Amino acid sequence: MTDVKRIFDIPYYQLEKYNLKDALVTKQDGVWQETSSKTYVDRANAISRGLLRSGIQINDKVAIISSSNRTEWHIMDIGVLQTGAQTVPIYPTISEEDYEYVLNHSESRYCFVSDAEVLAKVNAIKAKVPSLVEIYSFDRLEGVKHWTEILEAGKDQTNQQEVDRRKQAIKADDLATLIYTSGTTGRPKGVMLSHHNIVSNVLGSAERVPLNAGDSRALSFLPICHIFERMVVYLYQYYGISIFFAESIDKMSDNLKEVKPNVMTVVPRLLEKVYDKIYAKGAELTGIKKKLFFWALELGEKFEPYGANGWWYEFQLGMARKLIFSKWQEGLGGQLNVMVSGSAALQPRLSRIFAAADIPVMEGYGLTETSPVIAVNCQKNRGWKIGTVGKMIPGVEVKIAGDGEILCKGPNVMIGYYKDPEKTEATMTDGYFHTGDIGEVDAEGFLKITDRKKEMFKTSGGKYIAPQIIENEMKQSRFIEHIMVIGEGEKLPAALIQPNFDFVREWASRKRLNIGKTNEEITGNPDVIARFKEEIAGYNEKFGHWEQIKKFELTPDEWSIEGGELTPTLKLKRKIIKEKYKALYDKIYRQQDSEK
Repeated sequence: MTDVKRIFDIPYYQLEKYNLKDALVTKQDGVWQETSSKTYVDRANAISRGLLRSGIQINDKVAIISSSNRTEWHIMDIGVLQTGAQTVPIYPTISEEDYEYVLNHSESRYCFVSDAEVLAKVNAIKAKVPSLVEIYSFDRLEGVKHWTEILEAGKDQTNQQEVDRRKQAIKADDLATLIYTSGTTGRPKGVMLSHHNIVSNVLGSAERVPLNAGDSRALSFLPICHIFERMVVYLYQYYGISIFFAESIDKMSDNLKEVKPNVMTVVPRLLEKVYDKIYAKGAELTGIKKKLFFWALELGEKFEPYGANGWWYEFQLGMARKLIFSKWQEGLGGQLNVMVSGSAALQPRLSRIFAAADIPVMEGYGLTETSPVIAVNCQKNRGWKIGTVGKMIPGVEVKIAGDGEILCKGPNVMIGYYKDPEKTEATMTDGYFHTGDIGEVDAEGFLKITDRKKEMFKTSGGKYIAPQIIENEMKQSRFIEHIMVIGEGEKLPAALIQPNFDFVREWASRKRLNIGKTNEEITGNPDVIARFKEEIAGYNEKFGHWEQIKKFELTPDEWSIEGGELTPTLKLKRKIIKEKYKALYDKIYRQQDSEK
């Protein structure tokens, strides 16, 4: 049996142990096209042979930029890694300026793009990237080479021995990939991850997969350029799980019903949107059906794992699952055993409700620099505790610094930041990586995240404010799409809020209020502002007086990755948001001062 030490060992392990007919599955022209474990390995080898004929050298960098997850990405990834070169996955949604920076900083020689939109962005800056030798595309496009040209060049197997020699020379501790973190401030940093970093994370996470090895299906749609989805996809391969790649976020609902996955990864924002849609449908019901719906939700909000609420609760839950929650399952394909959530904090309320619906969400925690998993919840061995990110995976050690910061040590911790030894050194102390997150480990060994260290601030009165705690609480409101707590050095905290415009319109329609049609009219409407005051006041009761949001402004813009307010992993770009809404910031604080 293949000993898995390097990333490219994983497909060979899968071939020997499971030999799936549908290892990787992508929809093309309306039909799901299967790639078997054997074809996956064969094509990866053909890519390696073709790349060698193109002159690829050990430690060359190959950029891959794809708008959707697809089979070609993984064949290319393994094909590149087998040559001793490294892959540089890039977020498709970043700016042309950032494309230019990443391609130049990594000195990428080849670039593989998915479609016309990405190609246009690369073409716009390619003259400024002297290292770039050639661009290839996965879609068939005018004026660019198709990726199958590499496959064709690799059909001749006479240089397979050279591929094998390159593979044998690659050690587990060698660099495998550069992942440029999206960053909430400044230029992206190139995180250097070795084969061992990622493989150790795959093997450490494998024991927490609650599925049948060799007989399960996954739906993959989170960006593969992010280490969370990428590591999980390697984990699926290692575990013999068939991977179906969703067409797009818009077609997720159809794809779920077609694929009927047993597992998928999610981010909290997606779960919030799924829940909002379910809630809206429930609110439209009448009579006994509506009463049953809200009874089930109320029950769900009290859920505790492992039958902790006793037999009577479990009896009622069984009824709720049969009458109400079974329809939620159907909407998600009917066979979803588990979802894994990462990237941001998951509201415990949502975790409880989805678990009550028999679709448990296992929340985990990690960073690009830790490959990524540090800890993750697991249903087995009583390893699931709502409100925490689970227990540390095997081999990973965590300690809490004096100021509450989470420090991490283990085989998953990055080699360092590419071409930046000073930044690398600044994040490490005695082998421990400084995560920048504040947290605690409870008596049972569960890790809980409370805030980002660098995002905490002091008011002028010297009181510390942890913005994420307030934001995560208030984002439970269906009126609030995004919220950013502000107030560093000011007398009190305040907030910039992007309303959930669809819900606000629906609310106004129910109340028969004329709030206007445009976002600008809505955010300036007195009835809307009064309703938000009421909403904020309710959540304020959960916080100390010094933490309460007494002032806020609604923004007419919808915050997005493209607009620059959010990172590709949907985190707030606080500095940019503050600059963009400087007039609103001044309205909150300066006008308040002038009134006095």
